[in-house]
Amino acid sequence: MIPALRDLLTPLTPLPGKAECYAGDTYVQETVAQLDAAGLDAAKFACEHSMLLLKPDAIVARAVRPTLDWLRHNDFRVVGAHTLAVNRHLVRALWYYAWNIASPERRRLADLLVGISDALVLVVGGPVGELPTPVRLTAAKGATDPRKRRPGELRHLLGRDSYLLNLVHSPDDPADVLRELAVYFDEHARSRVLAEIGTGAECSAHAADLAEELYSRTPAREFTRAAAVERILADLGGPPDGFDPESDEACAALLRAAWAADRAMDPWSVIVLGSQVLPMRTGTGPQTLRSVGASDWLEGLP
Repeated sequence: MIPALRDLLTPLTPLPGKAECYAGDTYVQETVAQLDAAGLDAAKFACEHSMLLLKPDAIVARAVRPTLDWLRHNDFRVVGAHTLAVNRHLVRALWYYAWNIASPERRRLADLLVGISDALVLVVGGPVGELPTPVRLTAAKGATDPRKRRPGELRHLLGRDSYLLNLVHSPDDPADVLRELAVYFDEHARSRVLAEIGTGAECSAHAADLAEELYSRTPAREFTRAAAVERILADLGGPPDGFDPESDEACAALLRAAWAADRAMDPWSVIVLGSQVLPMRTGTGPQTLRSVGASDWLEGLP
């Protein structure tokens, strides 16, 4: 199966290393086998569809309605919507080929974030022109790095200028669509997703209803550094001598000392402050597959 799967994947990504890795990836194998059994062309499906994950920080930010409006205005259709329970294992499965360059602090913050709320997965369709749907969505979504975001992009619209708290995630290219579909959904859930897509119904209203359910269980919180520092200092009984709340180094040292002493702190405040003062990346590793941009797709494929 692996040589045939490699041949299928090669046109679906401009990164040769990704096709090689994904040919042996269980998640990809499960999706392709299920699509084949359903009589669907896996390559065509992956080019015509994508997913948009609204992470727990998007639920806290009440970002679902603006996202649905943005999708509609940018010629995407929501053809499926599902609440998703998230945990540390899903994070590691989703970013398996990139997470090994994440710093230990970023992984710790991400593990706190998945405890804040369930997430919302939107299955998205759209016209396939020069770019496949997942490539077009990722390009229009905007960069992880807040300094690289531009007006009109989804992440620019949603704000919250943080590297970690970037609210949304989508597959980079069609090969990623095949993998992430099985990361998010088990076999029975994937069957329901495929049946839902097959109806051709627009699911934005259903997505909005699911968002309201999530909001009812998840309080809105501030994303500001000042609010996070204030809450953490209250949890710790006050600031250390000479503490400067404007100093990144002092705030990072405060979090590390509290962690080392196993002090209880409000998780959301730790996430907000930590995302601003702790390192997000470390060295590279052999499994890292860099993100794909629209220019990679256009330059790397015939």
